[in-house]
Amino acid sequence: MATTDLDPLALDRQLCFALAATSRSVIGLYRDLLEPMGLTHPQYLVMLALWEHDPRSVREIAAELRLESATLSPLLKRLEASGYVRRTRSTTDERQLAVTLTTAGRALRERARTVPVTIAERLGWPLARLEALKDELSELLAVVDTA
Repeated sequence: MATTDLDPLALDRQLCFALAATSRSVIGLYRDLLEPMGLTHPQYLVMLALWEHDPRSVREIAAELRLESATLSPLLKRLEASGYVRRTRSTTDERQLAVTLTTAGRALRERARTVPVTIAERLGWPLARLEALKDELSELLAVVDTA
């Protein structure tokens, strides 16, 4: 069967495809900016969460980043091996691991400050347009959460 512009199953009409392809491509732009800092994109997201609130529990980070603890644990181990974070048992609840930035992890924030602006420049979109897109995607995520 030939696809037409009206075919609801045409690949170019699928939201899931547009989101997945865009996500992979945009994340790819981050790679060469993060590599000199010794970070992968998922590790960068963890660091962003910690730069906002430090210390945090593994559970809090997993919830904010929408990751399973089993996915987050290897990321944290690599960040700890890189000297950016420290994981310790919580003093109030030994079942919880507290994640704290090290001096090197806090210092890395200064190096990372240029990442969002550089990404915007590479995309050729003004920051305001990218922020508006991010807001739209956040709204879509909220809708998905209630669906």
